[in-house]
Amino acid sequence: MIALTLDEIATAVGGELVLGNAEAASGTTTVSGLSHTDSREVTPGSLFFAKRGETTDGHLFAPQAVANGAALLIVDHELDAPVPQIVVPDTVVALGDLATEVVRRVRSLGRLRVVAVTGSNGKTTTKNLLRAILSRAGETVAPRASFNNEVGAPVTMLEVTESTDFLVAEMGASRIGEIARLVRMVRPDVGIVLKVGLAHAGEFGGIEATLKAKTEMVSDLLATDTAVLNLDDARVASMADKTAARVRWFGLDDRADVRARALASGADGTSFMLHLPSGEERGVHFRVLGEHHVMNALAAAAAADELGVGIDDIVAGLESVTVAERWRMEVMGGGGVSIINDAYNASPDSMAAALKTLAQIGAPGGRTVAVLGEMSELGEFSGEEHDRIGLLAVRLNIDRLVIVGASARRMHISAINEGSWDGESVFAESADEAYDYLKAELKPGDTVLVKSSNSAGLRFLGDRLGQAFS
Repeated sequence: MIALTLDEIATAVGGELVLGNAEAASGTTTVSGLSHTDSREVTPGSLFFAKRGETTDGHLFAPQAVANGAALLIVDHELDAPVPQIVVPDTVVALGDLATEVVRRVRSLGRLRVVAVTGSNGKTTTKNLLRAILSRAGETVAPRASFNNEVGAPVTMLEVTESTDFLVAEMGASRIGEIARLVRMVRPDVGIVLKVGLAHAGEFGGIEATLKAKTEMVSDLLATDTAVLNLDDARVASMADKTAARVRWFGLDDRADVRARALASGADGTSFMLHLPSGEERGVHFRVLGEHHVMNALAAAAAADELGVGIDDIVAGLESVTVAERWRMEVMGGGGVSIINDAYNASPDSMAAALKTLAQIGAPGGRTVAVLGEMSELGEFSGEEHDRIGLLAVRLNIDRLVIVGASARRMHISAINEGSWDGESVFAESADEAYDYLKAELKPGDTVLVKSSNSAGLRFLGDRLGQAFS
């Protein structure tokens, strides 16, 4: 973070500075350490935001933050602490306000360019691809893990300094208005929308509400900005009429400005020809598993091209990434058994894409095995979408289906009712039961997909299987 005095920080967050018994001067003492909401991550010189959560209160951990070297506390009531503190009505709002001010100051220097990305699927993969590409062209700040909400996104924004060339902001949402608030913090030069699907549709109240939330990415862009939109997704394409920004299309459609052709997928990724608006084309061997991730690669390429990055750096960046993210199409295992651990998130779209990838890459003579758990946050769509995935597994001729957990059981029932299988679908009440079954059942040549929403916890089952067959 850039250096700011205590007074400047207090003004930015609209809070009351309390020095108490701290040995500091409000107008001359500066803070430039990173910001944290977890006291365990605090390092000397850091800011600590005492955030209230659903199950605990960050104020309880302020002493640990101070012990770890926190230089400033942002709190909602004064604490007995030997460091300066700023008292605000809401520490999460203050976090966003400080991020807004820091980004504004850095942007005023004329160097920083900002690209933001949202979508029902693929945000984290696209963010990682952008980091790999943009880092070749300049100093780049991008989120760790899935730092994409009202807390994680501003924490990332606060990492920018006077020497930062690019900021990548990943923007998720659990309610209407959240993306709009994040967009107003950073004012992106380029806003990307990947896809509008049923992920979190239960929280939003339906697909149209999801569309409204994702449209917030481009609705506030200026005429001098660029909206990077997925031409292959009709809902995303409809956003072109809702933005003042110049639209740059990506997709497999021949009309897209940035597109891929001659796709060839396998167990080592997908090869394709990348086409840019300049007319340049270049072959890409994209090693992130799953043909569906090519759309994320195209989105990242389109944004990088808009930011002036050359095709050589774009291709080199894309080819340097081998794993989308931890627990996202992560290849594990050994001894002839391949485990694809993709159980960090799951929506109907990503579940279907992962199953299609499994069907494509199964080893000759080996079996394809899908270990599936619940897709959460689907609301009224939950039953029919779990049914649809069970049917799809049968129609893709997946050799063995293992459904884990009572909340996912409809996939097992639907597969059986399809009538194509005789015992190929197995139901396990728990991850432990599934592990015991798979440990005894799997053999060399098998390719195993483990896929569920984060809440189902199957990512840990995937890790156990990866270790067991390594």
